[in-house]
Amino acid sequence: MGRGSDMMSVFVALLLINWSTDTTASHIPYSHTHDVGGSEGWGLGVSYEDWTNGRELAAGDTLVFKYQPGEYNVVPVNGASYRSCKPTASDASKTVWTGNDKFKLKMGANYFICSLPGYCQAGMKLHVNAN
Repeated sequence: MGRGSDMMSVFVALLLINWSTDTTASHIPYSHTHDVGGSEGWGLGVSYEDWTNGRELAAGDTLVFKYQPGEYNVVPVNGASYRSCKPTASDASKTVWTGNDKFKLKMGANYFICSLPGYCQAGMKLHVNAN
């Protein structure tokens, strides 16, 4: 047998090794970045419930809240603060105002609000369930 058959043997061996190893590595999900509100961004007049509808969001994905700096804010909160639109003191310490705010989703429920008076009540709040 010549050199070509040796190369073919190596190729077949590598192919078999690849098939026989655990294939879970090829199923590792990639994290994605999502601009909250799409082209509208983070602000009044956007239905964030509609924005999340049908969107697949996973733990490890990043949400980006884009808005004019200083015009709004983003506060990651718990479920009770989300429902009441009243952040706790520990929630308030996580408030960001940059206009390009990024949050990595954790598994399960993730809640965000704008804590400026009246904005959350007017709809500037987001609930995301990450798989």
